[in-house]
Amino acid sequence: MAKQRVYELARDLGLESKDVLERAQELGVEVKTASSGLDEDSVALVRLSYTEDASPEVEEEAASDQLPAASSEAEVEVEAESEAEAEEEAAGSESEEADEEEAAPGDDKVLLVEVGLTTHELARMIQTRTVLIVQALMEMGEMVPADGTIPTDAIEELGRKFGYDLLVAESEEELVEEDQGPTHHIVEYEDDPASLKPRPPVVTVMGHVDHGKTQLLDTIRNENVVEGEAGGITQHIGAYQATSGGNPITFIDTPGHEAFTALRARGANVTDLVILVVAANDGVMPQTVEAIDHAQAAEVPIIIAINKMDLETADPYAVRGALTQHGIVVEDLGGDIPAVEVSALKGTGVEDLLEIVGLVAEVEELTANPTAPAVGTVIEAQLEVGRGPVATVIVQRGTLKKGDAVACGTVSGRVRAMFDEQGNQMKSAGPSTPVLVSGWGEVPLAGDMFQVVKNERAARKMAEAEVARKRAVELYVPSATERLTQLLETLRTADHAELRIIVKADAHGSLEAIREAVGKISREDASVSVVHGAVGGITANDVMLAEASEAVIYGFNARPDASARAAAKKAGIEIRTFAIIYELLDDIESLMVGELSPDEVETFLGVAQVRETFRSPRFGLIAGCYVTEGIINRNARARVVRDGVVVHDGNVSSLRRFKEDVQQVQTGYECGIGIANFRDVKEGDTIESYDVKEIART
Repeated sequence: MAKQRVYELARDLGLESKDVLERAQELGVEVKTASSGLDEDSVALVRLSYTEDASPEVEEEAASDQLPAASSEAEVEVEAESEAEAEEEAAGSESEEADEEEAAPGDDKVLLVEVGLTTHELARMIQTRTVLIVQALMEMGEMVPADGTIPTDAIEELGRKFGYDLLVAESEEELVEEDQGPTHHIVEYEDDPASLKPRPPVVTVMGHVDHGKTQLLDTIRNENVVEGEAGGITQHIGAYQATSGGNPITFIDTPGHEAFTALRARGANVTDLVILVVAANDGVMPQTVEAIDHAQAAEVPIIIAINKMDLETADPYAVRGALTQHGIVVEDLGGDIPAVEVSALKGTGVEDLLEIVGLVAEVEELTANPTAPAVGTVIEAQLEVGRGPVATVIVQRGTLKKGDAVACGTVSGRVRAMFDEQGNQMKSAGPSTPVLVSGWGEVPLAGDMFQVVKNERAARKMAEAEVARKRAVELYVPSATERLTQLLETLRTADHAELRIIVKADAHGSLEAIREAVGKISREDASVSVVHGAVGGITANDVMLAEASEAVIYGFNARPDASARAAAKKAGIEIRTFAIIYELLDDIESLMVGELSPDEVETFLGVAQVRETFRSPRFGLIAGCYVTEGIINRNARARVVRDGVVVHDGNVSSLRRFKEDVQQVQTGYECGIGIANFRDVKEGDTIESYDVKEIART
């Protein structure tokens, strides 16, 4: 059939083309310009949206009009419905029709419907026209296109409008919408204890750069290639399995603790235990400490691999002693954390390490139901030439089979092929098995959980429902203030609340003083714990850990960089900075009792990057700067920050552009900044401008 262009429809309606174009886009019609073509169904939908209030008689007539002499709109709708029904029958609609018959036993005015119900499906169930369903939703303030997914919270009211009692069925595996943020999909499930069987452990390897993490993973991988697979094409899929004593062990090959915590921040708790690699000749380093804090925050068992034992400078006893300063007491020193001396380069001790992994896994009693519909997590995903969208997944429950229909967040698909790390095709993958899966409609998000459903149609419905949910959630993202208010309420009302904090300081002495003082803060029904503490500026990794651990970030003479500020704003993470230790401790004590009444509120204004310095006879030392964020105001308060640490706090004494005094400089402009009573500004420093307002304490 010939299509009508947007501008032609606008002319018929006596409206501006741009207005009709915007209305069509709001209704979900895929048009880009006024010359785009509309099919008759879309034309009918747009025309209907401009009908102000159809009379009940007209609606009743339209709803019951099934005769050949019906209006052209009705003919188009019936024709479209017939085509859709034919497609459903080709996809195996017999079982779905049976489901619908079961959904309405007895009283045909009571219908059981599923989450993800579309306007077309509801119209067919209650024997009315799709356009009337769309119109009713528009009257309720819901803009849903033809065959679009009906919002779950609108289904019952919509049913009442048509004289039906619509009951929404609860899925066996519900989406967990709390504590997962607006962008990631979590599947919750529960199995009968009698169905649980032992499964392999899933291990993540962490460690400081150059301490041998990658070498250890390569050694384990190369020594455990299954016989007959040596000729296969090894490919990086982000995870693989090794064996020890005939028992498989799954390793997640991540870039570091950042990726590990990123998965946790998205709600995907995949790892069962962590191997922490520490070089025997180098000892505990900053990234070692970060890895320890991230692993402890995840509350997973830790095994220490003391690497590089083949070097003459190796001192494993010094490593064991240094670890005790960070809460890691190994078995040799009377603790409960295993430590194994290895040489990843030569392979010595690696088999002992794998044996310890097996023993720890045995103690943990790791189990899963291998017969249930498969559920798992996407570790990484990408678009590959020749394969299309692919994703490395780890099955956490059930057995994933070739041909299974899967839903993963906003993406659906069918498992067309599965591959292991050697490129060998697999027909099935049980619990804890890593596998590369092709057959997705789009590239899924790392951290999203997938689940197997009965058919591709059900998978599409779940994906569409997740799109609608995500769109609704993204309209409202809790701010840091709102998250902090929720935390305060929890600290006030919970039987035993825990305040988790991350501390970044300007020096080791300051950090240790804060740690010691925080350890003395207590309340009978609450506690405070330092999830992570380090010297230096506040980074995006700190924000990620705070999001995963539900922690508050404290900076003592330490400031967040631009990426940390952006990440904190996006995630709604509270960053609180202080220049006096007792004020920081007072703030923690106030939070512990669920109160927050600061005497002053600080407002961030802008940041300028120092690119060069020069001296002026009139103004003294001047910093030649480029404003990267916000604005810089003359006479405003300002901090000079070097490597994330505050080196001076004062005021902007002069602000010039092209030798002219100015009151303000905005983002994207160069300027000269003078800081009152400070002559040690250096190239590479940042100058933060801010404002402080006093408020009454309540």
